Amino acid sequence: MKIGVQVPEVERRVGWPEYRAIAMAAENGGLDSLWVGDHLLYDLPDGSTRGPLECWSLLAGLAAVTESVMLSPLVASTSFHSPAMLAKKAATVDEISGGRLMVGLGAGWNEREYTAFGFPFDHRVDRFEEAFAIIRTLVRHGRSDFSGRHYKIDDCVLDPPARPDLPLMIGSSGPRMLAITIPHVDAWNIWYDDFDNDPGLLADRIAVVDAAALAAGRRTEEIAKTAALLVNLEGEPTRRDSRNPIVGSDAMADALAGMNQAGIDHVQLVLDPITIETVEIAARAVQQLR
Repeated sequence: MKIGVQVPEVERRVGWPEYRAIAMAAENGGLDSLWVGDHLLYDLPDGSTRGPLECWSLLAGLAAVTESVMLSPLVASTSFHSPAMLAKKAATVDEISGGRLMVGLGAGWNEREYTAFGFPFDHRVDRFEEAFAIIRTLVRHGRSDFSGRHYKIDDCVLDPPARPDLPLMIGSSGPRMLAITIPHVDAWNIWYDDFDNDPGLLADRIAVVDAAALAAGRRTEEIAKTAALLVNLEGEPTRRDSRNPIVGSDAMADALAGMNQAGIDHVQLVLDPITIETVEIAARAVQQLR
């Protein structure tokens, strides 16, 4: 089982030097991956509004300063860019990283950032379905014509092309989203709140994905299962609205063992707080577990 870490989002304002230092702490500590949320802004409980660095720009920077960790958006909203442009960004970041990108995709959920930045929020799954068709075709085949209700491209060519095995991941468990994506993706992701941050509940969630895979004529093992895990380590927690956090290194090790037993292939540790120090603590705990 691979284990990586999500980088900070809006827990506090974080600049590029700290992102770089966190990435190096993760890589030097033997973690497998870095995950970047794709959001634009949040209204926080204290009445303030805060936004992170732009996802794809940050991924490109992380790709340039690391050598071994896998990189992925967790997950990229297909509504924040035209689908063809998103495919272009993904191919570029993958090239910068030397082939270490996974393309996590989703339909988005935070209406506030859509309206603030002028993106349509209606018909999100319909829009995603069309966007996903364009993205996967360009990534897999390098060229696409598409005319739908929401998107239209005319003889679009992705050049330089993406590598043929650039993996796609879906971040949704909805029946329609699974029906759209499971025939084509390489991995599936579940956020920690969607299984109450309890590894014992993962088997039922995975069974739904496996059933969708079988219905699509695929083997269940063709689709890697990934899951986020919320862990409170040292420092004052910032995610006060989240349920059932795992507290401490020992409990984290037990939870990771449970996730491995449940059939999870890759874990995204969502550390609370997310700092250089907690990434180093998590990395040491993972090495001891291994």
